[in-house]
Amino acid sequence: MKLEIFDFVEDSLKILDKFSPELVTLSSELENFYKRYLSESDYFLNVSSRIKSPMSLKEKILRNNYYLMFSDAEAFFFELSDLIGIRLECRFIEDEEKLYQSIKSIFCLQRPDGYYYNEEFPNILLNLRDKQPQIQKNGFEIYRLDGIIIGESATFHYELQLKSLVNMFWGEIEHKILYKNYNYMPIEDFYRDIMSSIKGNITMIDRQLMILHDHLNDMNSYDSESRKKQFETMISKAIYELYSIKIKKKLGFVVDFRNTCDLITDYLLKKDRQYQNIEYPQMITKIMTRFNEIISNQLDFDEYLYFEREVTFEGEFESKIGKAIYKAINKDFRWNMLFRIIFDIEVGNNAEDFEGFIKYIKNRFYNPLMNDLNFLETLSKDDKKNIIDDILLMISDCFLSSLSIDFIDNENILNINNWIIDNISVADKKSWEARKIDYLNQLKNELK
Repeated sequence: MKLEIFDFVEDSLKILDKFSPELVTLSSELENFYKRYLSESDYFLNVSSRIKSPMSLKEKILRNNYYLMFSDAEAFFFELSDLIGIRLECRFIEDEEKLYQSIKSIFCLQRPDGYYYNEEFPNILLNLRDKQPQIQKNGFEIYRLDGIIIGESATFHYELQLKSLVNMFWGEIEHKILYKNYNYMPIEDFYRDIMSSIKGNITMIDRQLMILHDHLNDMNSYDSESRKKQFETMISKAIYELYSIKIKKKLGFVVDFRNTCDLITDYLLKKDRQYQNIEYPQMITKIMTRFNEIISNQLDFDEYLYFEREVTFEGEFESKIGKAIYKAINKDFRWNMLFRIIFDIEVGNNAEDFEGFIKYIKNRFYNPLMNDLNFLETLSKDDKKNIIDDILLMISDCFLSSLSIDFIDNENILNINNWIIDNISVADKKSWEARKIDYLNQLKNELK
């Protein structure tokens, strides 16, 4: 007498055969749907589909004991999550997240049962409630989403996967070597360790390819932002090469001050608007001319810096930051080096340049927060100013607790501004007064 599970398998295969023509049609419909909305995205490469084969269906039933979980084959068949498989292919691993965000924008309406859909194609549904990417049994991440497509005769489930070229390649290797290999392997852990190492290597290759791709795109780009970044990189590199020679000549060694050079470059371009309306060739000529003028200047990196007069500051933020840096400038080598280079490049006196740099630091925080803190739009002008001043004082308190030059490097300033924009929101001045101490503590914890 045949085991009942094989009757279950045979019944499932008959149902698959019955609906195969409709599944082929629906599979093509899904492909065309995703191509329609994603084909213009530069990171999207292709969409492919497959329908569960009879052998794969049989294997899945036997491997997972679905016979014990469902009352009959029909109930199992119409709950099978990957009856249809759709794979969206992209270039790089980081593009998988971009692809996922595009999917979320396509499926922008939600049904009462929680599934999302697009207004033009209400028969194609997707579950966007699960966290993505998911963690697989092997510990690696995958973007896998459950979907439903409503056909003429029935409703079927489909599985949507988002995969980069590297992850497609890796998936095929793992599937054939481990997942589909049923030979007994007494050293299976060894194989898994090797596979994990291979995954790490191809992920690194993916990163290198993406960097190369982005660089080539930047080199070929004619938009102003790309030109600006290329120009800033050129200036920063020139500063580093110029002053690393001077430092080594004076001290006998060179420290890594590339972040400081990036900061100095940003300061030179943002402290005033003298370069804003100049074309890049003229801008490069102007700055490089100044570098040629100072190339022979002798700098004493082991000496005190002096000011021609007493420095003054506008406002409490500038005063707290400025006085703290002023005290550190002849004690901390990195602060001393930063201002020694700025004072050498700038035309004018040290006091003016120091005051200008402190004002520049304030504006690096003040301008983005004024522009991007959306909750401020509903407040009065006075309340807006008071809250911004309080936030600046929060930032100054965090700075004083470390007094590190790393606090004001470009990336850290961006991170601080982003945290404030993403996390601080109040309805009015009263709410702000009640919560500002808590926000300060949160920001301090974030910066630890």
